[in-house]
Amino acid sequence: MQVQIDELRPYLQAFDFPKLLVEGLGWDHYHAESVRVHIGGHDYILEPAAEKAGFVVYVCGPGADGSVPTYPIRRKIENQVAKLAYEHLIIFVDADQTLQVWQWVKREAGKPAACREQTYHSGQSGEALLQRLQPLFVSLDEEPSLNIALVASRVRAALDVEKVTKRFYERFSAELTAFGNFIDGITGQGDRDWYASLMLNRMMFVYFVQKQGFMDGDPDYLRNKLDQVRRERGEGKFQLFYYEFLRRLFHEGLGQPEAQRASDLAVLLGRVPFLNGGLFDVHDLEQDNLNIAIPDEAFERVFNFFDDYRWHLDERPYREDNEINPDVLGYIFEKYVNQKQMGAYYTKEDITGYISRNTVIPFLFDAAKKECPVAFGPDGGVWRLLQDDPDRYIYPAVGHGITWNARELEAPELLDARHELPDEIAAGIDEVSKRGGWNRPAPEDYALPTETWREVVARRTRFHEVRSKLAAGEVTEVNDLITLNLDMERFAKDVIAQSEGPELLRAFWHALRDVSVLDPTCGSGAFLFAALNILEPLYTACLEGMRGFLDDLERSERPHSPNALSDFRDVLEQVERHPSERYFILKSIVLNNLYGVDIMEEAVEICKLRLFLKLVAQLESYDQIEPLPDIDFNIRAGNTLVGFISLDAVRRAMTITPDGQHRQVFPEEQEALGRIEEEAEIASAAFEQFRWQQTLYGGEVTPEDKAALRTRLDGLRDELDRYLATEYGVDLKKATAYDAWRASHQPFHWFVEFYGIMSKGGFDVVIGNPPYVNARKVRQSYTAKGLRTVGCPDIYSMVVERATELCKVNGRTSMIVPLSIGFSEDFAPLREYLYEHCGHLWFSSFGRIPSALFSFDTRVRNTIYLAKRSIETAPSRMTTRLHRWFDSERPFLFDNLSYCSFLPPLFGGLVPKLGNARLVQGLETLLSGGDYRLASDLSPSRAGFPLHFKQTAYNWLTFCVEKPPVIGPDGAALPQTGYGSSRFLEETDRDLSLLLTNGLLIYTWWVAVGDDFHLTLKNFTSAPFGPKQLSKRQRARMLKTAPKLAEAMTKNVVYKLNAGKNIGNYNLAKCRRITDEIDKAWLQALGLRDLWEEIELEHNLVVRTSYSDDE
Repeated sequence: MQVQIDELRPYLQAFDFPKLLVEGLGWDHYHAESVRVHIGGHDYILEPAAEKAGFVVYVCGPGADGSVPTYPIRRKIENQVAKLAYEHLIIFVDADQTLQVWQWVKREAGKPAACREQTYHSGQSGEALLQRLQPLFVSLDEEPSLNIALVASRVRAALDVEKVTKRFYERFSAELTAFGNFIDGITGQGDRDWYASLMLNRMMFVYFVQKQGFMDGDPDYLRNKLDQVRRERGEGKFQLFYYEFLRRLFHEGLGQPEAQRASDLAVLLGRVPFLNGGLFDVHDLEQDNLNIAIPDEAFERVFNFFDDYRWHLDERPYREDNEINPDVLGYIFEKYVNQKQMGAYYTKEDITGYISRNTVIPFLFDAAKKECPVAFGPDGGVWRLLQDDPDRYIYPAVGHGITWNARELEAPELLDARHELPDEIAAGIDEVSKRGGWNRPAPEDYALPTETWREVVARRTRFHEVRSKLAAGEVTEVNDLITLNLDMERFAKDVIAQSEGPELLRAFWHALRDVSVLDPTCGSGAFLFAALNILEPLYTACLEGMRGFLDDLERSERPHSPNALSDFRDVLEQVERHPSERYFILKSIVLNNLYGVDIMEEAVEICKLRLFLKLVAQLESYDQIEPLPDIDFNIRAGNTLVGFISLDAVRRAMTITPDGQHRQVFPEEQEALGRIEEEAEIASAAFEQFRWQQTLYGGEVTPEDKAALRTRLDGLRDELDRYLATEYGVDLKKATAYDAWRASHQPFHWFVEFYGIMSKGGFDVVIGNPPYVNARKVRQSYTAKGLRTVGCPDIYSMVVERATELCKVNGRTSMIVPLSIGFSEDFAPLREYLYEHCGHLWFSSFGRIPSALFSFDTRVRNTIYLAKRSIETAPSRMTTRLHRWFDSERPFLFDNLSYCSFLPPLFGGLVPKLGNARLVQGLETLLSGGDYRLASDLSPSRAGFPLHFKQTAYNWLTFCVEKPPVIGPDGAALPQTGYGSSRFLEETDRDLSLLLTNGLLIYTWWVAVGDDFHLTLKNFTSAPFGPKQLSKRQRARMLKTAPKLAEAMTKNVVYKLNAGKNIGNYNLAKCRRITDEIDKAWLQALGLRDLWEEIELEHNLVVRTSYSDDE
């Protein structure tokens, strides 16, 4: 059921917000006091309009002049309201009731708060606003299940910008298709589509640049040039714009220095910059199709589309619905281009930031430590920073209520004094019997969103443990920065800024200058941008440090060599030759540090386009313009999984015959290997020269240089493709079959494409989000060979393996992948591979209900793994709890990650999703104590005493002897479905297992080893506890509680209507008092009674709803 817009319109037009929300949308009256906010000498009064499940709506009156408050004041008002009601919406109105501004603020980790505002002017129909409000309607049927998180999600879906970007992309797709249909002179449909995409990318770039005034000072340059060409050439000539103007603009104007341009171009083009960058080179399609023709009508249509939007290059987080900036482009293309087919999903900035931060920075520390070990000694200046000011490096979210007010997301406030725990809460720290109120929600001064007192106490305990380690000087290893989840960005900048000597600064500069960061499935570049954002402030800090040391040297009266710190002086002189320091820094990073590969050529082009636009955004005037870096050799299209990564791999291919037999390498083949290696070295040297020239101010790379490098690489690719095709059993004599294989597999030979990097062992950092695609589907297009994980059911496993291969020894790698990496037997080969090749591993796990890391419709639960590729005598494996959270918790999600160690062999190679060290150690004690598992008590046949279990679970597990009833539409009993069964040899074992399996102990085990939704026989029968561990006395005592549990379960059957049937379910949440006592008795029998508090805390953190017997 959905409310009709016509029913809502009169209320909107009459400014009657209580009726609009309550009578129109089904919300509730909000009986609360008015809120008074004093800003700029005026009291703004906010009247409560309505609420739903705790989500509130206020109406804010006008300013002193009767107008709607200005935007800065609206933001200040919102900040004050957020302290009273985190989830809220404000409607601002003027005194004359001519204007409404509906304001909602989106808060996400890793981003500034983003203000979304919708306006309505009296006299308008209000259609656009009402379409957004329509989904907020709440029916009576929805009331029982509604909570604040669901309401907030609904408001977010209605008012967030995603719908606008989706509309832009949907229209872009239509215009792209239409533009392709206009193209003549290219016969193949695929090539025509590709050229259409290339042309729109070029024109989008120009639209951004012209709005900066860099295209002959004309913000409407392309539109006006189209009109000019038509006027000068006359009506009826409809293909002149492309042929006479646009091609020359791209290839001879933007793609060529002004001094080298033909004399007539100045008149034709006006003053336009030389941008280079490869985007405006003559493309292969243009070389191969000399008669391309596109009518003026096609461009008029594209410009009409583009002109509906405002194009800007600034990096401000707020924008109107019709504004497009480079970040929007990345979001749009990553989210919507072949998303479902390619298994590629838009990765939010908090994810890319966490992964980049925890790989790039640790690698830089490792590299600097290798060059300057003294500074990293136990008594060195690096670690002393942590000891001297430990609070500085603990995230405000962890210290909320102790050192910080972290709820001020944009600028957390340092507290003047810590908030001491209330006496009734503090009393429970030492006395378990006084923890009766710990499951209640804690107030905002103490708690992050949704935290109970139990969670507040646990977070504060962790804060003090971490702080004590830092203050005591116990943190002296780079890996500890990850394990303790410290603010390593701040720490890295401080280490650089406070270097006690030039040696440490020099070591960091060398590490920064040389670090190579790869995303092997880069899409539109989300992870590369995250790495760029990590590296840029560190580059800046190094340059500032160099200036400081040189200033000190010049002021020093002590004699020094004229060559002292000459390397610092050389670097700064190079920087000062560039008009914009920030442009130089970003250009250096893009050229020297960032690399990407993707199988989709369209994604690669968007990635390069976004990087170019990032650079252009730094330029404030035409005189600052420098040629863009040509990154065609950094960001490339190809299949990450198919191709040679080393010369040894080529040698192995030569020894395999088409029928799979092995043979010796012939002398001519050995000679070919030597030639291939030599050619790769020459190509690599040419690439280094190509890249070096671009970082020099005034350095020049000619088209001939680039063409020569391409030719050399093309020759190597062709030769290697033939060797690889033989390994795949392709008959090289059959040209059609060979060409088809190349087209489907798109081989990418890493050791040739990135020879300089691969010859040194690989990339320093490899990060990304691999595609999640069923391997069977991929095998319809191509197959990958030589990978241990090729038998796993999803190709993300092969990408993870390849990423690890591409990472050098002692490098860092990380990816976000499905949760199955940790629990599924199907992915055991992947876990084994990681355990074998990575000396240090960290796994963090995330559910998807009530919120998900990706958009909810993606329906993916995730794990992020961090790894150091190394061989260790004492490897470390770390894990977190399973994170379930509401949207309001997301800004604090990654800052609050807490790791503990685990031993994979004891868990059968699985990654337990538990975040409490004592709890993990307790389970490991049981697992290492013998071979007993609950499965030992099961009947080996179908005979025996049945214990049924519901095959799906979330907040509790359901086990029963009698399945709950199902009642059909006619009142007749129907069979219960969705249940599995286990059978026990002895009835008492079955009854004892019933008591065990309905409690928190087995639930905790399921959370640790399950998939967060399904319950399988193996999930619970693999548990290291069961009836046979109990003594006779313990068994007899525990069996006495069985009737109580059976009675409680019978009383608490709840029905859910589905397809006309009332399906019964046992509400085990209502039986907690009984099952908790059983769990405590069971733990007592196992000698682990003191783990109950850890189990209850883990349950509180996972079950994001308060359940109790009293509900």
